[in-house]
Amino acid sequence: MNSTLTATAALAWLAAAASPGAQAQQAAAGAIQEVVVTGIRASLQQSLNQKRNSDSVVDVVTAEDIGKLPDKNVADAVQRVPGVNISSASGGDGGFSENDRVSIRGTSPSLTQTLINGHAVGTGDWFVSDQVGTVGRSVSFALLPAEIVSRVTVQKSAQADQVEGGVAGAVNIETRKPLAFKQALTAELALQAIYADLPGRTDPQISGLVNWKNEANSLGVLLQLFSQTRHERRDGQEFFGYTPIAAGSPAALAYPELAGVLAPQGVNAALFEQTRKRRGGSIDVQLKPNADLMLDINGFISKLDAANYNRSFYSQPAANLNAVDAAGKQVGSVPSQYLVRNNTLVSAVFPAAPAGAAYNAQLAPALVDQIYRPGSSSSTAYVDVNGSYRANERLRLSGSAGYTRGIGETPVDLGYSAALGGTGVSYQMNGLSPARLSFPGLDVSKFGNAVSAAGWGSNVKTLDTERYAQADAELSIGNGIWELAKAGLRYAAHHRNVAWPENRSCPRCDGSAAAPLPVWDGSTYPANYGSSLGGGPLGRYWQLSPAAVLAWANQYDNSGGPNSRNWPAELDVREKNMAAYAMVNLAGEQWRGNVGVRVVRTRQTTLTNVPGGPHPIGQNNVVGPYTPTVAEHSYTDVLPSANFKFDLSKTLVARVAVAKTMARADYSALVGAVNLNDQVLTGSGGNPDLKPVRSTNYDATLEWYFAPKALLSVGAFYMDMKSYVTFGTASVVYYNNTFKKSNTYAIQSPTNIAAKNKGVELGYQQGLWGGFGVVGNYTYTDGKAADGSPVVGSSKSTYNAEAYYEDERFSARLAYTYRSSFLTGLFSSSPQHVNGVGNLAASLNYKINERFSLTFDALNLNNAVLKSYGASRDQPIALYANGRQYYFGLRAKL
Repeated sequence: MNSTLTATAALAWLAAAASPGAQAQQAAAGAIQEVVVTGIRASLQQSLNQKRNSDSVVDVVTAEDIGKLPDKNVADAVQRVPGVNISSASGGDGGFSENDRVSIRGTSPSLTQTLINGHAVGTGDWFVSDQVGTVGRSVSFALLPAEIVSRVTVQKSAQADQVEGGVAGAVNIETRKPLAFKQALTAELALQAIYADLPGRTDPQISGLVNWKNEANSLGVLLQLFSQTRHERRDGQEFFGYTPIAAGSPAALAYPELAGVLAPQGVNAALFEQTRKRRGGSIDVQLKPNADLMLDINGFISKLDAANYNRSFYSQPAANLNAVDAAGKQVGSVPSQYLVRNNTLVSAVFPAAPAGAAYNAQLAPALVDQIYRPGSSSSTAYVDVNGSYRANERLRLSGSAGYTRGIGETPVDLGYSAALGGTGVSYQMNGLSPARLSFPGLDVSKFGNAVSAAGWGSNVKTLDTERYAQADAELSIGNGIWELAKAGLRYAAHHRNVAWPENRSCPRCDGSAAAPLPVWDGSTYPANYGSSLGGGPLGRYWQLSPAAVLAWANQYDNSGGPNSRNWPAELDVREKNMAAYAMVNLAGEQWRGNVGVRVVRTRQTTLTNVPGGPHPIGQNNVVGPYTPTVAEHSYTDVLPSANFKFDLSKTLVARVAVAKTMARADYSALVGAVNLNDQVLTGSGGNPDLKPVRSTNYDATLEWYFAPKALLSVGAFYMDMKSYVTFGTASVVYYNNTFKKSNTYAIQSPTNIAAKNKGVELGYQQGLWGGFGVVGNYTYTDGKAADGSPVVGSSKSTYNAEAYYEDERFSARLAYTYRSSFLTGLFSSSPQHVNGVGNLAASLNYKINERFSLTFDALNLNNAVLKSYGASRDQPIALYANGRQYYFGLRAKL
């Protein structure tokens, strides 16, 4: 009903705007018609002008750029800027079709500061592993649609008047302002349909904008709304990391050469489906009663409903090989055939267990997980009040205050798990090509053969808030080289909390299948499952419906309640930050720049639940007693900076910059909370004594503006990080809540280490003949920690290549983005790398008349597969295919 009303209203608005009467009224309202030049080339010229006039090292993307590219969120828009990398995952989710994180110059996304109109923005994640695993400081760009943007500035060299927190740089998203519009009344509407070829679904996308301002240009109001739905399907294979074969295991005793060889912890046929609904809007009221005073109140909200269903059908070779019985005796399986390559067990054949053998969960040849999360969501919102006042011809005062909040929720995380018996198992890994997995004697398309059934459920909520206030003063000097002076104060109170009030586990993990089986409706994985990974389909595995999982888990898992609170994984971080800065802008003949210093005081309080401890509480909790422990730290950072620009000629510009920068460590890295994986006996924990990442950055660039809308540039950068954050591992005993016993877990935790990051950026763009043009850039990065390990996120090579055509009615753009392999961190206490990947996108626009245009956008045209691996490419971690997306649409404006 609501969608029908929306469509009816949209069609009525379009008809009214297109009618001769409406056009005549608009013509009568103003006899003088202003011609505004827009398009790809005009927006590229605006971006170049802003880049050229800046004192510091920046890159700019304007709104027309975003509108003319296949950009669906802000991350899409900035990924073609030299030195900017994007990823479609925040850490735990493995990567999807929509870009989600932004990083600068081959560093972690947590080292990039993301701002909206110069202030912080609270963020949340929808995927449960991101909510409770690595809880970083990066912002989820999946919450930020491209429609909200006026321009995006990528700040690569720091200035004293900029908010601290970006070691590598900052991304500042500037929204549209009511008084910046040229017409008294502006209305825009975009209607699109997205077709995603892997799920085979078509969904609606709608966004609209209405802006009004009075004739005196002293009052303006902007309202913007968006509602965007899309279906995701991700076909994947997952391998869960690698574990050495124990020297005393039956396999190593039978074949001594297998002792210490790394075996995959899993070979999994993974299928993920999701419905994403992103809805929200913004409002801005701007008041400028005179030339000296300006006031602005703006707010923004975006919520991503992200219900998802995750299925796994897998075997656990490492657990099979290293299995022990209740008495601690090694009872692991012995392969009848195997192949070792690069100290990795890349293939093996395990025979079926002898008839009548006692059941052991670690020896189950096949396991099934069906996980349903119907209420998963993330959201962000802010309210910001700002203004400026020119006290006299030389002094301008400005200030802002606001509140921002981000939420990530998984209110219902329910699963059905089964161990299947009566069969052997074999697997063959093929590097970064799909592996083959088979269960001789088992029809994987038929439900049954469960020798153990389990259910679980949990409830997770994350909260990210900040209250801030800032005051600035700017004094014009105009004496010699002294152009102006600026000074300011800023206060921010930030709170990040992860609550896990319910972590229900199964009461039937003892090898029995006493609980009635869930109702199977006969469904299986899609017939083409896995074909997008390369090669043919990978199997028709049986699956339950989400409703069946929900009904079974609610009936047969335990009742949860306060005694199931997952206190080891909870965290709470509070920070109070005070900053003061002073800087001067300098200018001389054919040069200009700024010099300043920012002083930041951080007071940090972390709450960690320590196992046992001196005053334990929660003795009746299923995971044992704990002691809430508070750690407090305070530190001061002095951050000087200098940026200089030299006009060597009318077309040649040089820049140099040096600055000290800092970024506070990830929230999960600061808190001793532990997130455990009971199946593979790994986990992650924090370090309350961790220092922030501190760096001294050096930049030098040379820019040649050799023609209109043209640039050839080269830049070099060097980052000397004195306290980079790396991860180590330690063996710690915890209670295994799934299998009801204590186990030794390999726990990864962060430590500080020195690191250096350096590189070169090349850029080129030029409008050619007949409406054609090209844009391209290349970035080389070399990041190494003091121990020789690579810096997380450091790709050696990143490049972008674009070609476009534009005339009065038609425009087309083809863009290819490539990023070479990089370290993404630790996975199951082992290094994880993401393989190099490139993406091809296209955009077509046809202008019917001054009010209507047709659009077509295509993403991932080359159907790229996201691949990750461990120490070598013979140790695959995951292969994911998300398919292509096509957008067809109509844009209208008044």
